[in-house]
Amino acid sequence: MAEMTFRQALKDCLRAEMTRDERVLLLGEEIGRFGGSYKITEGLLDEFGPERVRDTPIAENGFAGVGVGAAMLGLRPVVEFMTLNFSVLAFDQIVNHATKIYTMFGGQTSIPIVYRTPGGGGQQLGATHSQNIEVWYAHMPGLKVVAPSNPADAKALLTASIRDEDPVLFLENLNLYNTKGEVPDEEQTLELGTASVAREGSDLTVIAYSRGVGVALKVAEELAKDGVSIEVVDLRSLRPLDRPTFCRSVARTSRAVVFEDDWLSYGVGAEVAASVQEGAFDFLDAPVRRVAAAEIPLPYAKPLEKAALPDAEDLTRVIRETLDATGFSA
Repeated sequence: MAEMTFRQALKDCLRAEMTRDERVLLLGEEIGRFGGSYKITEGLLDEFGPERVRDTPIAENGFAGVGVGAAMLGLRPVVEFMTLNFSVLAFDQIVNHATKIYTMFGGQTSIPIVYRTPGGGGQQLGATHSQNIEVWYAHMPGLKVVAPSNPADAKALLTASIRDEDPVLFLENLNLYNTKGEVPDEEQTLELGTASVAREGSDLTVIAYSRGVGVALKVAEELAKDGVSIEVVDLRSLRPLDRPTFCRSVARTSRAVVFEDDWLSYGVGAEVAASVQEGAFDFLDAPVRRVAAAEIPLPYAKPLEKAALPDAEDLTRVIRETLDATGFSA
């Protein structure tokens, strides 16, 4: 095991997969000479050359489509959007082409493409650069959506995504790039669509993904000092969604809170809450609660941005309210 940052885990994965399979190539803005806006691809141009690490024009719709064509011809492109927000400019290529070609053409060609992209708020990047719009993509059958929360999972899930025969949107929350964790030295992959129990508990289940998992783990650690046992489920994948894992957890704890960075209405949390109602209703002692961002375009001003994003204090409050509603006593 080696301790490394989320950023380094992604870079190591890209290098390993490019070394292992000459069909893997990288496309994106400033990923070559500049090394990527967040330095994930730094050094890879020198190592693999301009044929496999390609700087693109500022034209998301164009290079997202080039990636689809490359995948159809047998390559395995990894396309980087500088931010998830810019993927909106390539929405047609992702949703109407990468996602649907396999089905529309009767399985004659697969589309093994990965769209890597950072997202999330908290960096004072303004309303149009700080969105969590992953639910748009998770809504689409034919596209897999992955959202790791720690370096080990990031490396294993990106490896699995590159090797997958289906298109994958790989989400990297900006707040996670410098976080550290232990990563196995040997090659690891994780099956896409499998959640994990990041922390076992008996009194209440918190279901989260990406940045939210770290927040949930810290809250669980603090509440443990008061005798409250919180189980934390890390979704890891938004499509496929591992409903059995979090429903089994709720069946054990009888209470559930969903923590997410996107907006409350029509979000990932709404789907998770509905899934719990369908799969674990008889075990619930209280309604499923959700903690999410304020339903506004995210402000630029730091105090307003902080107030709009869900945090540990918000999650702790809702957990305590849920426990109190059932007469819980530690």
